[in-house]
Amino acid sequence: MTEQDTMHEHPEHPEHAGHDHSAHDHGGHEGHDPAIFKRKFWLSLVLTIPTLVFSTGLQDILGLGGPRFLGSQYIPAVFGLGLFFYGGLVFIRGGITELRTRQPGMMTLISLAIVVALGYSLAVSLGLRGMDFWWELSTLITIMLLGHWIEMSAVMGAQNALGELAKLLPDEADVLHGDHVMTMAVADLTVGDRVLVRPGAAIPADGEITDGESEVNESLLTGESRPVGKGIGAQVIAGSINGAGALTVRVTKTGGDTAIAGIMKLVADAQASKSGAQELADRAAALLFYVALGAAVVTLVIWFLLKPNDPGFVLERVVSVLVIACPHALGLAIPLVSLIATTKGARAGILVKNKLALEDARLIDVVLFDKTGTLTEGRQGVVAVVPADGVTVDEVLGLAASVEVRSEHPIARAIVDRAAGVKVPKASRFQSLAGRGAEATVDGRVVTVASQRVITEHGISLSVELVHANRAHSAEGKTVVFVLADGRVLGLIALADVIRAESRDAVAALTKRGVRVAMLTGDSHEVGNWVAAQLGIGTVFAEVLPGQKSDVVRGLQKDGSRVAMVGDGVNDAPALTQADVGIAIGAGTDVAIESAGIVLASSDPRAVADILTLSRATYRKELQNLWWAAGYNVVGIPLAAGVLFGVGILMPPALAAVFMSVSTIVVALNAQLLRFLKLGSGGAGSGSTPSVMEHDHAAGHDHEHHAA
Repeated sequence: MTEQDTMHEHPEHPEHAGHDHSAHDHGGHEGHDPAIFKRKFWLSLVLTIPTLVFSTGLQDILGLGGPRFLGSQYIPAVFGLGLFFYGGLVFIRGGITELRTRQPGMMTLISLAIVVALGYSLAVSLGLRGMDFWWELSTLITIMLLGHWIEMSAVMGAQNALGELAKLLPDEADVLHGDHVMTMAVADLTVGDRVLVRPGAAIPADGEITDGESEVNESLLTGESRPVGKGIGAQVIAGSINGAGALTVRVTKTGGDTAIAGIMKLVADAQASKSGAQELADRAAALLFYVALGAAVVTLVIWFLLKPNDPGFVLERVVSVLVIACPHALGLAIPLVSLIATTKGARAGILVKNKLALEDARLIDVVLFDKTGTLTEGRQGVVAVVPADGVTVDEVLGLAASVEVRSEHPIARAIVDRAAGVKVPKASRFQSLAGRGAEATVDGRVVTVASQRVITEHGISLSVELVHANRAHSAEGKTVVFVLADGRVLGLIALADVIRAESRDAVAALTKRGVRVAMLTGDSHEVGNWVAAQLGIGTVFAEVLPGQKSDVVRGLQKDGSRVAMVGDGVNDAPALTQADVGIAIGAGTDVAIESAGIVLASSDPRAVADILTLSRATYRKELQNLWWAAGYNVVGIPLAAGVLFGVGILMPPALAAVFMSVSTIVVALNAQLLRFLKLGSGGAGSGSTPSVMEHDHAAGHDHEHHAA
């Protein structure tokens, strides 16, 4: 069974799908629906019982005397034929499909085995001397159906786990029309509609809050269970759960354009892609068909020469070889692990676009982070307040915030945010000083928030403490502004790009794994070195122009190192493509996301370590399954052929089917163990920045308002 046989696209929510994702039919036959196999198995098991009871061949082997009456000798044939057409045709159809596509494999081997058993049994029933195979044929088909039922249930379970996301979307929405609220199907929503989201309800579509405040649980997208505070102007995503406040949301995206639909498409595309291990498994499965066919022919020839008078024994060996060689386990070894890995990753906020990228992540030697928007938040924040003698920190912040409270400039916003909880007096006569700062009258005093240029131009003297603080912060590339009242300097405020709270843990987790961490930035060396020092990063590439980022990646690759690039901007796209593994931060741009092999749904860089954890665990499971599937055949085929017949060990076809099914179950159970993998380094993200939704990359904010 090739990977295409196990892949299903995930059907989107039936009420909201933007495009059709019908389930793949596995080569055009019915044989890969778990419900069909379940039904066929139970009925086949019932039909097998009379076949076993009335089989003279089985009774002779066991030395039992079964029930006898007129015509009873035909019961095994009747039930055996019924079982062949009811339970066996699904394998025959699959074998025909494989032969038509010139990809003979598991279904072809099963078909050969049951056709040989049927033909020989019919011949015996019609007068050929020998022991019929009806009971072998019946038990063989029944056990095969059981194995397929277990296999397909495991595969579908992994696929449906992701499909559960779609069920989070509500079927109906409360739409506002003037003062009236009208309930309508979510499928009928259009962009621009205003919907009322009541406390505890699911948000029906992606949109923007136009009224109300609440906390929203976005764990379906970020994996982070902590609710995120939302107010007017904030973006919300379909399927997230509203908290205690009522919200009015203007719909911006519906159906297949929503973030959740985007996630499902990313994962579906990943599950349709192939990894190196999968290609190896496909080649091995194809090779196994020819190995099994060759072994069956050799077995036929040798045993025919050794036992020319016992065709039943000869055919039993041939059927056993064909059955035990069925690449059930090999066909399931990689696809099931990949399905579980991509689904588990999606639930932790790690969206795998290409399975090869996930597989390669285990080999990464260097992780190269873009600074702005990745390790930092891409916005200015106050990092230090230094007051003059006789002035308090709160006084400096309060006066600065009173001047800046009406400004939308990033530096002004940072000062106002930092002054939360501090008394901010009212200001009047506000005016902007182009390139120098801002000024206003506060409590009768003229208060100025000014750049270094104003201090220099007016020859204003600074205390020794402020001079040293200014030099120290400026040397680290921070923006420094001064707060003056009537020409006297009350203190200074140092600002810098806000470092994400999770970045330090992200770097530490990678370093602990033995992975080198590097950072690149278009900012000055002073800024880059300061951020790197805060995070414990030893390698910094500063003042890198957008077109040079891919050159930095190439430089790191020169010594044979495998590099993962983590970025979020348009100018990161070439570097993401050049890297061995490109990782896009979810809050970044569409271009960055399209250029990456893996997308982080949140903006939490700690998820990079989780990617390595998931990659190594996934590859380990794939190798374990391949070794088991291949090793089982190396031992099983000779045993089925009868190499130990001389010491009294013989494997009948039904027992071969049992061993084949057991190997499949072992592989399936081993893959399921991946579900217990803990992604504990923060893969879920901080929950503060929804991904895929918001592309307001803050890098490159103009600081000219306070430029020196």
